Amino acid sequence: MTTSSRTHRIVLCGLFTALIAIGAFLQIPVPYLDYFTLQFLFVVLAGMLLGARRGAAAVSAYLVLGLAGLPIFAAGGGLQYVLRPSFGYLLGFLVTAWLVGLLCARTGATRFAQLLPIALAGMVVTYIIGFAYKYVILNAYLGQPTPLGVVLLSAFPLDLPGDTVLCILASGLAVRLRAALHREGLL
Repeated sequence: MTTSSRTHRIVLCGLFTALIAIGAFLQIPVPYLDYFTLQFLFVVLAGMLLGARRGAAAVSAYLVLGLAGLPIFAAGGGLQYVLRPSFGYLLGFLVTAWLVGLLCARTGATRFAQLLPIALAGMVVTYIIGFAYKYVILNAYLGQPTPLGVVLLSAFPLDLPGDTVLCILASGLAVRLRAALHREGLL
């Protein structure tokens, strides 16, 4: 690998770290509900375009910066963020970027129909980790007895349908972006 291509890959990792941070602030307000962010879109794209290792590195850098105190998470930053019920979804992002990158590489997925199931698998992983973490924090740390069913229902009607749409969008964007990045010699 040449120094130039190594530099391109480092820059792409940094770009995706920034996009994930920006995605936390690209919030779509929904009347009578919370807001919806675009972080998940950039997490899935990081895995699809950068691969498992670099996609996970981009998300790891985002997590380290946020935990170091930069207010780049949807509700701030700092070490205390690990005690928020929603922090598990951020941990899920790390595993999702890695898994999506791994599945794309192992299957050779490059078309929309191949990428969409991979994106959806990443979404399932994010939610499993997020639900488990939320359940533990609410029940064990905050002392708020919350049945698992209530935790699962908290993803409706906004998060789960919205992230499904983001999986569709990421799969379509990945096809176009991958072609453009290959054409320019950046992937």
